[in-house]
Amino acid sequence: MKALLKSLFRGAFLALAFPGALLCGFGRVRSAFSLFAQHAALVPGLPGDYFRVAFYRMTLEYCHPESRIQFGSFFAHPKARVSQGVYIGSYCVLGQTEIGERTEIGSAVQILSGRNQHVRDENGRIQSSEKGVFERVRIGADCWIGAQAIVMADIGEGTTVGAGAVVIGKMPGRAVVVGNPARIVSPKEG
Repeated sequence: MKALLKSLFRGAFLALAFPGALLCGFGRVRSAFSLFAQHAALVPGLPGDYFRVAFYRMTLEYCHPESRIQFGSFFAHPKARVSQGVYIGSYCVLGQTEIGERTEIGSAVQILSGRNQHVRDENGRIQSSEKGVFERVRIGADCWIGAQAIVMADIGEGTTVGAGAVVIGKMPGRAVVVGNPARIVSPKEG
């Protein structure tokens, strides 16, 4: 019975999110995608979780229906993938990322599209993001990303990233990383 209710809710929210997904070309019209993604972030409560997942199922490269995306969180880029069982806390901003199964992301986490989105010219002036390099950041399965972490590089499966850590280089699997810049403090046991 519970599974049937969830399926009905998912179907209803797909219908509600369809107009926004259609107007942004199912993620192909970037300016419209940003508008509707930010709008979807503001739908409160459990209905908002269903609405966000429904919208992203139609606009991201992939978003599994059994994920949760909390209030205030949005994807800044449609080239993202969200696997089964992913939990994304409140007020997160996510770029081009691939999030592995069962990974949990705390509140106010930012996953950027790599480290080189904004570059400077030969005179040191900041250039527009069109001149930057956007990369897909991969987060492995079964990771925990602590609140307010900033992630700019790949993280291996089973890794825990401490709250407030700034990940600027690739991190191995099954490690605990903390700090700014993030460093390995211990391999995970088990």
